[in-house]
Amino acid sequence: MSHRLQSITVVGASLAGLRAVEALRRAGYDGRLNLIGAESHLPYDRPPLSKAVLQGSREPDTVALTQDEKFAALELDLRLGTRATSLDLQERRVGLEDGESLPFDGLMITTGAAARTLPNTPDLAGIHTLRSLDDCLAIRAELDRQPRVAIVGAGFIGAEVAATCRERGLDVTMIETLPTPLANALPPAIGDMVAAVHRDQGVELRCGVSVAGMRGSQRVEVVDLDDGSEVPADLVVVGIGVVPETSWLEGSGLEIANGVVCDETCAAAEDVVAAGDVARWNNVRFGESMRVEHWTNAVEQGEAAAERLLHGPDGAEPFAPVPYVWSDQYDRKLMSVGRIRPDDEMQVFHGSLEERRFVALFGRDGQLVGAFGANRAPQLMRYRRMLRENAPFDEAVAQASS
Repeated sequence: MSHRLQSITVVGASLAGLRAVEALRRAGYDGRLNLIGAESHLPYDRPPLSKAVLQGSREPDTVALTQDEKFAALELDLRLGTRATSLDLQERRVGLEDGESLPFDGLMITTGAAARTLPNTPDLAGIHTLRSLDDCLAIRAELDRQPRVAIVGAGFIGAEVAATCRERGLDVTMIETLPTPLANALPPAIGDMVAAVHRDQGVELRCGVSVAGMRGSQRVEVVDLDDGSEVPADLVVVGIGVVPETSWLEGSGLEIANGVVCDETCAAAEDVVAAGDVARWNNVRFGESMRVEHWTNAVEQGEAAAERLLHGPDGAEPFAPVPYVWSDQYDRKLMSVGRIRPDDEMQVFHGSLEERRFVALFGRDGQLVGAFGANRAPQLMRYRRMLRENAPFDEAVAQASS
């Protein structure tokens, strides 16, 4: 193990940041370890925010990512409720919003991402994004007033919020610019299936339209769409994706392009690594530069980046995972592995789209590149293993057919 690094600073008290500091201590790193978090909360789990916590079946104190005594054992210099505002690579210092400047030998960037907002959003009560625990609790308090809900965006977050609101018996309209839900990632046939799931549960789904504006006196009352129609709403949740939290790195000399640009080992500069939603790296397994905004990647990449920081470039392994994401909507568990494009060749096995219980395999240039499943977790994991083994598409199809 390298003993070059006397102090390591991790900026971002996120899932990736926590798993990174745990990995550093597990590997025997006993130097100074700073963890800086913009939020006042200890690291917590985000997936329940659009589901159980929002619904009210789980309380905020159940989403902590580690127990207090285990967290204390990490012996961190912890700065919560403090944003990093600048990075000086030459001086090896991180500037904080309180004016302090922290020196470091090694730096890990795990600042995650922030929710996108709609341009020209009016200053009205009842318009929210959902990214943080505080966001979730603010929306949950609104749901107790039995509002009419409009959700902008039918990606995983928007769809999960729609499902949670319907399960609470609320009127829900979901607005999506694309022709079907998930159309930027999956073929129309799967988008149509997801749309049908929501319509069957009573969601009014409006696809192929955009928000033109929002109106109200003090609270939002109406969402105007670009086809001239209106959606009455007392609560609007905007779920149109996220942007990496990189503004504090402007002028640092790091390459920023929809994330912190890293090599295949998660390194962005000498003794500087990045992990989680903020990191863009070259995944050699798929031959592409990617940024992955999902739970499993944050865990795996946090640990891989910690290894890279400790051991330096010599003998560093490429971080080349098979991405994996899931989404719970009503009684459907939707799962995706690999890197699927809407125009990939698709074949459906282990059920059918009509049953809403199946696995779809995706091929490109003769290779298996991904699989998507609904309520078929054990079967889907088999194809994740085949993706790790770089299996040809026809081999996966043959196995699925047998």
